[in-house]
Amino acid sequence: MSDVIVVGAGVVGAACAYYAARAGLDVTVVDRGPVAGGTTGSGEGNVLVSDKEPGPELDLAVLSNRLWRSLAGPSGSSPDGSTGGGGFEFEAKGGLVVAETDEVRRVLAELAAKQGVEHTLVAAESLRDYEPHLAGDLAGGVYYPQDAQVQPMLAAARLLRHGADSFGHGTLRLRLGAEVTGFTRSGERVTGVRTSHGDIRGDAVINAAGTWGGEVAALAGVHLPILPRRGFILVTEPLAEPLIRHKVYTAAYVTNVASDSAGLETSAVVEGTPAGTVLIGASRERVGFDRTTSVPVLARLAEQAVALFPALRDVRAIRSYCGFRPYCPDHLPVIGADPRLPGLYHACGHEGAGIGLAPATGHLLAQVLTGAEPDLDLSPFRPDRFAEESL
Repeated sequence: MSDVIVVGAGVVGAACAYYAARAGLDVTVVDRGPVAGGTTGSGEGNVLVSDKEPGPELDLAVLSNRLWRSLAGPSGSSPDGSTGGGGFEFEAKGGLVVAETDEVRRVLAELAAKQGVEHTLVAAESLRDYEPHLAGDLAGGVYYPQDAQVQPMLAAARLLRHGADSFGHGTLRLRLGAEVTGFTRSGERVTGVRTSHGDIRGDAVINAAGTWGGEVAALAGVHLPILPRRGFILVTEPLAEPLIRHKVYTAAYVTNVASDSAGLETSAVVEGTPAGTVLIGASRERVGFDRTTSVPVLARLAEQAVALFPALRDVRAIRSYCGFRPYCPDHLPVIGADPRLPGLYHACGHEGAGIGLAPATGHLLAQVLTGAEPDLDLSPFRPDRFAEESL
C-alpha cells in the first residue's frame, strides 16, 4: 500500500515521485516501459522562460527554473554530492532569440518587456559577441540568461534515484514493465491501479503519462483532450571545438509553440551539447503516433539551421529521432486534483515544455497531496476545464 502511485516514469512522473518522497510520502512509480522510455527520451532537455507568454505557464516556468538550479546544486553539485550539473548535465547556458527583420525584432522586444523576466536586448551588430558563428544578416535579438538545458534521461533517472534514497522520510519504489489497464475504486474514490502484473493499492494516483495521459484518464472514466504532436531532431557528429554557445532559435519558434495548427510547422532551433554534438530542431505536426521518418522535414530543419549558422553546412548529421509532445488545446498543462474523481491527480499535457516544467509540477502536487498551500494558483491548470466528451 502506497500513499501515492505515479503512472509514468518520464521526467514529470520522476519529479512528482521525488518531491512526494521528499515530503514524507511512500511512492510507487509504475510504467509499462523503462525510465524515460517515452517523450522524455526524445526531448532536447529545454529549461526555458524565453518562449512563454506572460501568464500562468510563465509563472510555472520561472518557479521550475529556480527548482532546476536548486536540484543541480551549488557549482553544479547534486544532492548526493556528485558534480557535473547535478549529475544530469545541467547547463545554465542562456538562450538567444534572434530576429530576421526589424519588425520581428520589435515584437521580440515587446514580448520580453511583458514577460518581466531577466533579459538583454541585443543589437544586430552585437549578436556575434554572443554567437560568433551566427549569420550576418540578422536584425538583432533578445538574450535570456535564465534559459538552460538538462540531459532529460539522466534527469529523470537522477530524480528517481534521489527519491529512492529517501533523504526525506518517504520511500520510492519502481514497478517497470507493468502496464496500467484500469483503476481500482471504493465507491466513487480511486484506491489504486490495475496493471498487467496485478493491482497496486494507493491513497492517491497521479496520472503523469505524458502523451498517453488522455488514455490513462479514459481508463478512469474522465476526459482529457491530450493529443500527440510529433517533432523531429537532427543530431550532428561531435565537433572538436564548440560551435554554438547558447540555445539559439528564431522568433518563429515562439509562434509555433502557441499554434493550434495540426499541419507541419518548422522553425530553426540550434544548440550544442556537452558531448560536442549539435541538436537541430524544431518541427511540429499532429499525425497521431506515426513514427515514420520524414526526409523532407529533416531537410527543412537542416536548411534552416545552416541559414542561421552557415558553418554547419560542412558538418555531418549522423542521426535523427522523433518524439511526441503531449498537446493540450489551450497549451497549458493539466496539474492538480481531478474534482470528478476523488483520489485522482494529473500531471500531464505539458506539450514541449515538460522537461522544463517538471520540478514545479512535482513540487506543487506534493504540496497539494500533503495539504500545504501551493506556491502557485493551480486553477488555470485544473483537469476539468475542458468540455466533456463521451468515453
